[in-house]
Amino acid sequence: MHEFIDLKAADGFVCTSYVAHPEGVARGAVVVLQEIFGVNSHIRNVVDGYAAAGYMAMAPAAFQRVKADVEMGYTPDDMAAGFALKKAVEELPAPGVMADIQAAVDHAAQFGKVGVVGYCWGGLLTWRSACLLKGVSAAVAYYGGGVTTEAESARTPKCPVMAHFGELDTHIPMVGVNAFKAAHPDVQVQVYAANHGFNCDQRGAFDAAAARVAYSRSLRFFDQYLG
Repeated sequence: MHEFIDLKAADGFVCTSYVAHPEGVARGAVVVLQEIFGVNSHIRNVVDGYAAAGYMAMAPAAFQRVKADVEMGYTPDDMAAGFALKKAVEELPAPGVMADIQAAVDHAAQFGKVGVVGYCWGGLLTWRSACLLKGVSAAVAYYGGGVTTEAESARTPKCPVMAHFGELDTHIPMVGVNAFKAAHPDVQVQVYAANHGFNCDQRGAFDAAAARVAYSRSLRFFDQYLG
């Protein structure tokens, strides 16, 4: 079963979230954080996949503070629009979108321990969630743009973290990945012979083999820390 619900952040802002429930009792919860293309069909499919794996899963609309109902594809125009929306959200006064993610984590906690997984920009938000938010028991970041910068790498996670990267990803050079790995030996860094966006079957960079292995590792990781 899936539905859209409203989440109220600590500052009173109301954020929409796509939610999917598993059959039977949830084994925990997973908050899915979007790419720069909104809570589109790909992100909803990811949510549905974690629900099918036994978790209550949800994807808050991370752009809602600057624009509601964002759902885009992966054309160059979509990418330009997505970068502009990301920039607008990143420029919001703190805590900005992190308050909405905290509201999602708080809602999800009624179903057990909470994990966070995110893709691209959502991978960066996942890393920040692991370092800044309360109630996160595990976090998995896929090709998180910005995670390997000096400022982000200086953060300290409060929970176990797994990070997936593609060695062909020109947006996140391996020199930065290796520096991040050295700075955070406790983070489970996984590298694939793949490009940025390798998990998304709607993008030209999709790599079925890498996506399958990464998802398997992510599920085992969540099973370990959310069970």
